[in-house]
Amino acid sequence: MNLKNTAVLAMALVSLAACNKSPNQANSKPGSEISTEKNVQLEEVFSDNTYQLTGVAVAKDNRVFVNYPYWLDTHSYSVVEVKDGKPVPYPNAEWNSFKKGGDGQNKFVTVQSVVTDDKGFLWVVDAAGIGLGKVYQHSSKVVKINLANNKIEKIYRFPENVVSEEVYINDIRVDNENGFAYLSNSNTGGIVVLNINTGDSRLVLANSPSVKSDPNYHFSPLGTELKKGDGSLLKVNSDGIALTPDNQYLYYKPLTDNRLYRIKTDLLRDFKTNEAVLNKNVEDLGKFATTDGMIFDKKGNLYLGDLEKNSIVKITPDLKMHTIIKDDEKLIWPDSYSISDDGYLYISNSQIQLMPWFHNGKEQFKKPFKVFKIKI
Repeated sequence: MNLKNTAVLAMALVSLAACNKSPNQANSKPGSEISTEKNVQLEEVFSDNTYQLTGVAVAKDNRVFVNYPYWLDTHSYSVVEVKDGKPVPYPNAEWNSFKKGGDGQNKFVTVQSVVTDDKGFLWVVDAAGIGLGKVYQHSSKVVKINLANNKIEKIYRFPENVVSEEVYINDIRVDNENGFAYLSNSNTGGIVVLNINTGDSRLVLANSPSVKSDPNYHFSPLGTELKKGDGSLLKVNSDGIALTPDNQYLYYKPLTDNRLYRIKTDLLRDFKTNEAVLNKNVEDLGKFATTDGMIFDKKGNLYLGDLEKNSIVKITPDLKMHTIIKDDEKLIWPDSYSISDDGYLYISNSQIQLMPWFHNGKEQFKKPFKVFKIKI
């Protein structure tokens, strides 16, 4: 074989090898930032001068919903619909009337997130962990609300072996096509798989390294490593989750480190799949950014916030990361995300790093708390 033919063959083999790479091998330096998008502006959607918010959800007709966790004593309603710029308790005042010592079974206790789906429902995750403490009187739940009539469609509750008092259910993604929802457990770590037709559930990957925050990562959203009141470092396990547009993969990651993981959802949906198989099939996609929530658009781009750089980033399907916008004054712990039909990414800002938990009991909030949107 002459040198020319040898070179051609070598090039063909290289091309073939590239085509056969698995997704987590697609980029030799996953997470490497390659560009910053221009002319993207934050547009204010809602602000609250009093209460700390975490989640935002936008429905098909651009109805906007916001949630407030019961973390601090300064707390009132848990879920609201934004109407004419004002928060209106949703679905009604009764569900938002919980007080410590009362019954939390049919009231919101500590709502962590709100998510809208493609069928016209709002899903409310009630972790019921007041102040991020243990679950209050077995009242953790997921509430499904019909946006057409503002009525509660169904309440999902969990057995003790799935959501114990130590489990803090955090975020949710819903796959109506296959009839499943997935929730992150940000306290002890793990993924809760919920059959939304039968109500059956199970906790998986609870002992996987992929759901545990890397103890060697120095999480520093204020420039120095964030410490709790007792002097210990803040470590938050599996938190942000996202479903690919085809519902075939669940992406997830611990909050206080920068690694990103994924697993095939068909393995999660089969309750006969054992832990050994699940652990073996977790894909480590590499290092990207520390984020709270994250979300896919219809094109397969993954959006998340970089908590340490006060920015919003996009990870394209080839695992390259682009900074969309950075704003040190407005993007203070970008928390949760929702995408509207008219192509806007909604962003809630919870200012968690400015909570009294990390400042000797004194809050450092830069009020008001705000929700923004950007065109994507």
